[in-house]
Amino acid sequence: MKIQILIDNPNSWVIPYAEKLVSLLKEMGHNVFLIYKHSDVVSGDILCLLSCEKIFNSLGMNRHNLVVHESDLPQGKGWSPLTWQILEGQNIIPITLFEASEVVDSGPVYFKDHIVLKGNELIGEIRQKQGDATIDLIVKFIKSLPEVEGFEQKGDESFYPKRTIIDSKLDLEKSLNDQFNLLRVCDNERYPAWFEYKGRKYIIKIFAE
Repeated sequence: MKIQILIDNPNSWVIPYAEKLVSLLKEMGHNVFLIYKHSDVVSGDILCLLSCEKIFNSLGMNRHNLVVHESDLPQGKGWSPLTWQILEGQNIIPITLFEASEVVDSGPVYFKDHIVLKGNELIGEIRQKQGDATIDLIVKFIKSLPEVEGFEQKGDESFYPKRTIIDSKLDLEKSLNDQFNLLRVCDNERYPAWFEYKGRKYIIKIFAE
């Protein structure tokens, strides 16, 4: 089986997990390719769209176009659903494997699972759970072929907006405890927590011992 894994951000945190997925699928006897440009996608059996920042429009090139989304679709469509749910205080995060469609985050669902957090993990630990769950769902799908069937999404839908730098801003009027979930989901290098004081901007980085 010819399987392609597309990540259109060459600096994405998901790359080590994609490489692990490639190794696992090759051990299963499949032809697997990790690619970083939409234009490099060719016809095949399965295309896995992992951490893609742009919409892939040539869905007819492969029999299946798989997406993993960290919400209980159709709830939580849109951007950074895992981050938004952590900020809402959730520690059990649904994760959905579904077929990409022309309408974003609306295709048939194949499998659902969940990520369990203790509430004290930082972004690296959170991503590890997210990456491992992504691998498990994709491998489960491939092992279930050709019998696997998708089911249409049902129920009310909701959408999360795209996060920007302002979403990582700390409020000096709130306690550290009140903002710990925000510190947890900030990336020390790409989008660190920050605050303003007396006309200056200050960056805060968080580490766990």
